[in-house]
Amino acid sequence: MSAHDNLRQRIAELLPRLRRFARTVAWQREDADDLVQIALERALRAQDQWQEGTRLDSWLFRIMKNAWIDELRARGRRDEVLAPDGEQVGVSETGSLITRLSVEAAMARLPEEQRLAVGLVLVEGLAYKDAAEALGVPIGTLTSRLARGREALQRMLGDGEL
Repeated sequence: MSAHDNLRQRIAELLPRLRRFARTVAWQREDADDLVQIALERALRAQDQWQEGTRLDSWLFRIMKNAWIDELRARGRRDEVLAPDGEQVGVSETGSLITRLSVEAAMARLPEEQRLAVGLVLVEGLAYKDAAEALGVPIGTLTSRLARGREALQRMLGDGEL
């Protein structure tokens, strides 16, 4: 298997995480799907720029973040975040859906820089160093954004544990 084929396989394995992060960033399913596609296209075109031994997920998250910023600029709607579209669920799933939607709505109200930090660290489980690298900011900036994001989420969700 060639190095490019190996890289493509590893990217394919990260698709569920990329989709989840795209939903954290874009909120609307169609925007998230488009964002994943744009990020994958950019990654495949730039695959020679990825350095073996570095975190592939951080590299892809950074590409996705930059693609989203480009998309917002192109649309002229910076900082507009839409609530997720409705889903049909059964009665037994209603409680967990309400909790999930409450968290998603609270996340949507966060400033973008806090939402991205929370999404990478708390949702995707990246280490602070890797999340800071993906966002292109110093670790101190990431931890500050993360702390402010956590505090805001706790206030919005009634001081519950996240």
